[in-house]
Amino acid sequence: MATTPSHLDPELFELCVQAFASIPATDDNHTVAAAVRSRSGKTFVALNVYHFTGGPCAELCVLGTAAAGGVLASDIDTIVAVCRREGDVFGVINPCGRCRQTLLDYNPMIKVIVVDAKGNEVEAMARDLMVHAYIWEDGNTGRAEEKKVSEHE
Repeated sequence: MATTPSHLDPELFELCVQAFASIPATDDNHTVAAAVRSRSGKTFVALNVYHFTGGPCAELCVLGTAAAGGVLASDIDTIVAVCRREGDVFGVINPCGRCRQTLLDYNPMIKVIVVDAKGNEVEAMARDLMVHAYIWEDGNTGRAEEKKVSEHE
Protein backbone atom coordinates (compact mmCIF):
# COMPACT_ATOMS: atom_id res chain seq x y z
CA MET A 1 0.00 0.00 0.00
CA ALA A 2 1.51 3.29 -1.10
CA THR A 3 1.12 6.27 1.20
CA THR A 4 2.84 9.61 1.38
CA PRO A 5 4.21 10.54 4.80
CA SER A 6 3.49 14.27 4.46
CA HIS A 7 -0.19 14.37 5.37
CA LEU A 8 -1.77 17.09 7.45
CA ASP A 9 -2.96 14.51 9.99
CA PRO A 10 -0.84 11.37 9.54
CA GLU A 11 -2.65 9.41 12.28
CA LEU A 12 -6.13 9.83 10.77
CA PHE A 13 -4.79 9.29 7.25
CA GLU A 14 -3.14 6.02 8.29
CA LEU A 15 -6.33 4.84 10.03
CA CYS A 16 -8.10 5.28 6.70
CA VAL A 17 -5.41 3.40 4.78
CA GLN A 18 -5.48 0.54 7.30
CA ALA A 19 -9.27 0.27 6.96
CA PHE A 20 -8.66 -1.13 3.47
CA ALA A 21 -6.24 -3.83 4.65
CA SER A 22 -8.72 -6.69 4.38
CA ILE A 23 -10.73 -5.30 1.45
CA PRO A 24 -9.62 -6.52 -2.00
CA ALA A 25 -8.48 -3.72 -4.28
CA THR A 26 -11.04 -4.97 -6.82
CA ASP A 27 -13.96 -4.26 -4.44
CA ASP A 28 -15.97 -1.35 -5.87
CA ASN A 29 -18.35 -1.16 -2.90
CA HIS A 30 -15.81 0.18 -0.40
CA THR A 31 -13.60 2.81 -2.02
CA VAL A 32 -13.45 5.58 0.58
CA ALA A 33 -12.55 5.51 4.26
CA ALA A 34 -13.17 8.32 6.74
CA ALA A 35 -11.63 8.79 10.15
CA VAL A 36 -12.51 11.14 12.99
CA ARG A 37 -10.87 12.23 16.20
CA SER A 38 -12.92 13.37 19.15
CA ARG A 39 -11.98 16.28 21.36
CA SER A 40 -10.82 13.73 23.95
CA GLY A 41 -8.57 12.00 21.39
CA LYS A 42 -10.66 8.90 20.59
CA THR A 43 -10.47 7.88 16.94
CA PHE A 44 -12.87 5.99 14.72
CA VAL A 45 -12.76 4.85 11.11
CA ALA A 46 -15.36 3.54 8.67
CA LEU A 47 -15.69 2.69 5.00
CA ASN A 48 -18.34 3.88 2.58
CA VAL A 49 -21.06 1.47 1.48
CA TYR A 50 -21.48 2.17 -2.22
CA HIS A 51 -24.79 1.38 -3.81
CA PHE A 52 -26.51 2.80 -6.87
CA THR A 53 -29.37 4.00 -4.63
CA GLY A 54 -27.00 6.37 -2.86
CA GLY A 55 -25.44 4.24 -0.18
CA PRO A 56 -23.79 6.16 2.64
CA CYS A 57 -20.50 7.93 2.17
CA ALA A 58 -17.62 7.09 4.50
CA GLU A 59 -18.06 10.41 6.32
CA LEU A 60 -21.63 9.51 7.28
CA CYS A 61 -20.64 5.95 8.19
CA VAL A 62 -17.91 7.17 10.54
CA LEU A 63 -20.33 9.55 12.28
CA GLY A 64 -22.49 6.51 13.05
CA THR A 65 -19.48 4.44 14.11
CA ALA A 66 -18.33 7.19 16.47
CA ALA A 67 -21.83 7.50 17.92
CA ALA A 68 -21.92 3.74 18.51
CA GLY A 69 -18.63 4.20 20.37
CA GLY A 70 -20.10 6.90 22.60
CA VAL A 71 -18.84 9.97 20.70
CA LEU A 72 -21.51 12.20 19.20
CA ALA A 73 -20.78 14.55 16.31
CA SER A 74 -20.83 17.49 18.70
CA ASP A 75 -17.68 16.00 20.30
CA ILE A 76 -15.78 15.41 17.05
CA ASP A 77 -12.79 17.64 16.44
CA THR A 78 -11.43 16.49 13.05
CA ILE A 79 -12.52 14.38 10.08
CA VAL A 80 -10.77 13.25 6.91
CA ALA A 81 -11.85 11.08 3.97
CA VAL A 82 -9.34 9.05 1.97
CA CYS A 83 -9.97 7.37 -1.38
CA ARG A 84 -8.20 4.24 -2.58
CA ARG A 85 -7.32 4.49 -6.24
CA GLU A 86 -5.91 1.93 -8.66
CA GLY A 87 -2.57 0.56 -7.57
CA ASP A 88 -3.32 1.08 -3.87
CA VAL A 89 -2.66 4.80 -4.12
CA PHE A 90 -4.40 6.71 -1.34
CA GLY A 91 -5.34 10.38 -1.25
CA VAL A 92 -7.51 12.77 0.69
CA ILE A 93 -10.76 13.64 -1.05
CA ASN A 94 -13.20 16.43 -0.29
CA PRO A 95 -16.65 15.64 1.09
CA CYS A 96 -19.59 15.68 -1.30
CA GLY A 97 -22.41 18.20 -0.88
CA ARG A 98 -24.58 15.84 1.16
CA CYS A 99 -21.74 15.15 3.59
CA ARG A 100 -20.89 18.84 3.83
CA GLN A 101 -24.47 19.65 4.73
CA THR A 102 -24.59 16.82 7.27
CA LEU A 103 -21.34 17.93 8.91
CA LEU A 104 -22.63 21.50 9.03
CA ASP A 105 -25.90 20.38 10.61
CA TYR A 106 -24.31 18.05 13.16
CA ASN A 107 -21.33 20.18 14.17
CA PRO A 108 -20.32 23.26 12.17
CA MET A 109 -17.05 23.43 14.13
CA ILE A 110 -15.65 20.09 12.92
CA LYS A 111 -12.27 20.60 11.30
CA VAL A 112 -12.41 18.94 7.87
CA ILE A 113 -9.20 18.07 6.07
CA VAL A 114 -9.68 18.90 2.40
CA VAL A 115 -7.56 19.36 -0.70
CA ASP A 116 -7.26 22.93 -2.00
CA ALA A 117 -7.04 24.04 -5.63
CA LYS A 118 -3.25 23.49 -5.59
CA GLY A 119 -3.59 19.92 -4.34
CA ASN A 120 -2.47 20.69 -0.80
CA GLU A 121 -4.19 19.28 2.26
CA VAL A 122 -5.66 22.10 4.33
CA GLU A 123 -8.03 22.32 7.25
CA ALA A 124 -11.42 24.02 6.98
CA MET A 125 -14.32 24.24 9.38
CA ALA A 126 -17.44 22.40 8.29
CA ARG A 127 -19.33 25.71 8.42
CA ASP A 128 -16.97 27.17 5.82
CA LEU A 129 -17.49 24.37 3.28
CA MET A 130 -21.05 25.44 2.47
CA VAL A 131 -21.42 28.94 1.11
CA HIS A 132 -24.89 30.29 1.86
CA ALA A 133 -25.94 26.95 3.35
CA TYR A 134 -29.40 26.15 4.64
CA ILE A 135 -29.36 26.20 8.44
CA TRP A 136 -32.04 24.31 10.39
CA GLU A 137 -33.66 26.54 12.98
CA ASP A 138 -33.01 23.95 15.71
CA GLY A 139 -29.79 22.39 14.44
CA ASN A 140 -30.16 19.13 12.56
CA THR A 141 -33.16 17.51 14.21
CA GLY A 142 -36.18 19.13 12.62
CA ARG A 143 -37.90 18.97 16.03
CA ALA A 144 -38.76 22.67 16.03
CA GLU A 145 -40.44 22.24 12.65
CA GLU A 146 -42.43 19.25 13.95
CA LYS A 147 -43.45 21.25 17.01
CA LYS A 148 -44.71 24.12 14.82
CA VAL A 149 -46.81 21.72 12.78
CA SER A 150 -48.32 20.04 15.88
CA GLU A 151 -49.07 23.43 17.48
CA HIS A 152 -51.09 24.44 14.43
CA GLU A 153 -53.08 21.23 14.15
